[in-house]
Amino acid sequence: MASALTVPLTPSRVAARLGGALFVLWAVATVTFFAVRLIPGDPAEAILGGPGSQTSAEALAAVRLEYGLDQPLFDQYLQQLGRLASGDLGRSYALNVDVTPLLMSQLGGTLLLAVLALALAWLCALVLALWSTAGGRVAWAIGSGLEIVAAALPHFWLATALIVLFSTWLGWLPPISTPGPAGLILPVLTLALPLAGFLGQVMRESLLLALEAPFVVSARARGESEAGIRLVHVLRHAALPAISLSGWAFGSLISGAVVVETIFARPGLGRTLLNAVTVRDVPVVIGVVMIAALAYILVTVATDFASRLADPRISAHE
Repeated sequence: MASALTVPLTPSRVAARLGGALFVLWAVATVTFFAVRLIPGDPAEAILGGPGSQTSAEALAAVRLEYGLDQPLFDQYLQQLGRLASGDLGRSYALNVDVTPLLMSQLGGTLLLAVLALALAWLCALVLALWSTAGGRVAWAIGSGLEIVAAALPHFWLATALIVLFSTWLGWLPPISTPGPAGLILPVLTLALPLAGFLGQVMRESLLLALEAPFVVSARARGESEAGIRLVHVLRHAALPAISLSGWAFGSLISGAVVVETIFARPGLGRTLLNAVTVRDVPVVIGVVMIAALAYILVTVATDFASRLADPRISAHE
């Protein structure tokens, strides 16, 4: 059987994936630009302090001319694509600062939150899947119920419930995000638990299918223990669907950060995006969405590579 590391991707496949990534970035930039610009209101007002700034018509006209907002919408769109192609995210309308350093200062907090939540979701899903498939009918019923409930929990409701329980009643954790590990616990739990329920369902079904595979029968015939069979042989195959879904999961965590960072008053891309949409700060909105799309693409590539390591047959069949 060929190794995942000895069967490289062909140039045509690399080109196809690169083209797909560029298409995703273009589509995201296009949809975001027109979606934000179609919101009722004038972007020039955001530059001059918002709708309540009571600026003169002359000042609005000067700002529109300076930022090119007096041009047809399609021309503005082409100019925006040109700036993005050169790596220039522009300047924030509302804050009057370069978008790139602004977002870079917020990126670390959101990535930390998403990575920790993904790791915790994976751990919870793995433990629950192993326990529910090995613990009999009672464990199966409890595990299945927990997965369904967790997957259905909205982030805003779960965040509120965790704050009431751990902050208001027990007083163990701060209700808003603070510097240090304690300030991360509730936001990470809020993001991780619904994802753990979904990944747990996928992993449990894959685990059951793997337990019925011929290589498991052979391992049992060789006298291997049930725990060894699950950990050494079954787990790798059962984890493949969940690994493939991790790219999508990471993207959902980035989008969920909008709610979580707002509720817990935590700095990050999600909170920055919400504020930018509120004041129609188009460059910031497009910048945040583009960074999120790029992160999704990179994580998808990483999960594809992880799938190849876990199952060399993927590369062997290419």
